[in-house]
Amino acid sequence: MSEQPVDALSPAERAAKEAQDKLEKQKEEEEQAQLPYAWRQTLQDVDITIPVPKGTRGRDLEVILKKNHFKVSLKGKEPIVEGELCQSIKVDDSTWTLEDQKEILVHLEKINQMQWWENVVKGAPKINTQRIQPENSQLSELDGETRAMVEKMMFDQRQKSMGKPDSDTLKKEEMFAKFKQQHPEMDFSNAKFTNKKKKKKKKKKKSIWGGILFT
Repeated sequence: MSEQPVDALSPAERAAKEAQDKLEKQKEEEEQAQLPYAWRQTLQDVDITIPVPKGTRGRDLEVILKKNHFKVSLKGKEPIVEGELCQSIKVDDSTWTLEDQKEILVHLEKINQMQWWENVVKGAPKINTQRIQPENSQLSELDGETRAMVEKMMFDQRQKSMGKPDSDTLKKEEMFAKFKQQHPEMDFSNAKFTNKKKKKKKKKKKSIWGGILFT
């Protein structure tokens, strides 16, 4: 079942949902705070800060960056972090440095630069990517086509979280409304929107116009 749209909720239901969202956000923050590292991301990359004992040198570290695997440890000790990456990275464009002999700075360049990561390595606590709001300065750095795709993705995520139609469905509804105005003589009482194109049956012909199925 899809979530009930926020606009359709009663004041009591809306207050309960807000309280639930607040609890989920608090739990997420607590889980992230317990990780042995801190991380942040843009659509293009992930930056990770890992504290290590003061005086640590590069030769004391083992850092492995592979397309789908990540490991950081002090030699001879249990890994600080190790596992399969949430998504694949561009190894040649990913780097790490030791800062002031007390923290490791890791930069991971994403291959899929149209998707938010839920975590750094699989199995780690996840974040709710629908809450991510990129800064305008970050969006302004994108080219026109990419920015449009990102803004569309963000809009669709918000619509989905509220149980409302995504941008593609809204566009189809707008096209359908205009088509109805242009053809008042036609009967649209049996028209309905479909998420997927259905296979045509041999014995009964069907036509699909702009994602609207006529039977």
